[in-house]
Amino acid sequence: MTEMVYGAVPVRDAEPVLPKWWRTIDKWSISCVLILFGIGILLGLAASPPLAEKNGFAPFHYVQRQAFFGCLALGSMLLTSMMSPALVRRLAVIGFLAAFAALILLPVFGTDFGKGAVRWYSLGFASVQPSEFLKPGFVVVAAWMMAASQDINGPPGLSWSFVLAIVIVAFLAMQPDFGQACLVLFGWGVMYFVAGAPIVLLLGMALCVIVAGSVAYSNSEHFARRIDGFLSPDVDPNTQLGFATNAIREGGFFGVGVGEGEVKWSLPDAHTDFIIAVAAEEYGLILVLCIIALYTTVLVRSLARLMRERDPFIRLAGAGLVAMFGVQAMINMGVAVRLLPAKGMTLPFVSYGGSSLIAGGLAMGMLFAFTRSRPQGEIGDILRGRFR
Repeated sequence: MTEMVYGAVPVRDAEPVLPKWWRTIDKWSISCVLILFGIGILLGLAASPPLAEKNGFAPFHYVQRQAFFGCLALGSMLLTSMMSPALVRRLAVIGFLAAFAALILLPVFGTDFGKGAVRWYSLGFASVQPSEFLKPGFVVVAAWMMAASQDINGPPGLSWSFVLAIVIVAFLAMQPDFGQACLVLFGWGVMYFVAGAPIVLLLGMALCVIVAGSVAYSNSEHFARRIDGFLSPDVDPNTQLGFATNAIREGGFFGVGVGEGEVKWSLPDAHTDFIIAVAAEEYGLILVLCIIALYTTVLVRSLARLMRERDPFIRLAGAGLVAMFGVQAMINMGVAVRLLPAKGMTLPFVSYGGSSLIAGGLAMGMLFAFTRSRPQGEIGDILRGRFR
């Protein structure tokens, strides 16, 4: 009866890891992620050759790199998804501490690659963006603190997680990287809401974010320039937003044809931040709707599984991970259609980028580990334990 109600799959003792993983994993969600990666390679074949030609590389240089980093990301995702929640938590704490230390040292050893924001470490053959790896680690650490605060005589985990979120947001704002800062704060807010925070408190936090945005607008030329460009009634056709908007308009319902798009020759970030514009121009609204459907499927199925989860840590960590995943995709596509100001954020598993691909693979591996079907116990046992 419990299995019929909660969908739990009993796990047999001494069952091999792979069969157990295959029985308990959400096959629909993992299939959607694989399809998204395949779409990213397809769009990379169209979007990256102009940049490769400009930089003196072979036509498919960036596609090959995306395939390499993507294989690492998918391997990391599959391996992490086979771990137990306890092991995921231990490794996430270690990874968070390493990424946080790297974030602190960015002003000393980091580089901006001429983009005006110190966000990367240059390794010569590649670059690393610590904030990408910090996000999933922070979600797990914050969820651990919040879950611990629900225990009798537990620590003030809600307060600790809030202080940690503010410290991370401050370091990200110093780069400046307001997009990732907002994403971290949003993920924390979702977990705090799931943990039982009152609506009044969340509204107060939203007001504080508005005040902080006003201060940033007054003191950061980088931030003000992007907001002014977003609020302007006219779009300069020679800006990135102008090129992207025109490409989406030209694509129509069915697109202009494979390889026939022009936006990839005009946008320097066509293979990263504005990859959805390439998809809309060459393949039309149909492919864009398919991409949205894939993200929505992962989001809805993950939340549905987490609703059945009784472990507060797993429920909180899973909610934070899936919220960040869904909102990052929404922000990327929202920027391309000018619903949101430019953020410099990649489209998960579709855009080019080593750090974003690998960190995204780790994050989704954690989410799949948390949403695997597991015995939940008899509901009568839960009720008896609660009213003793």
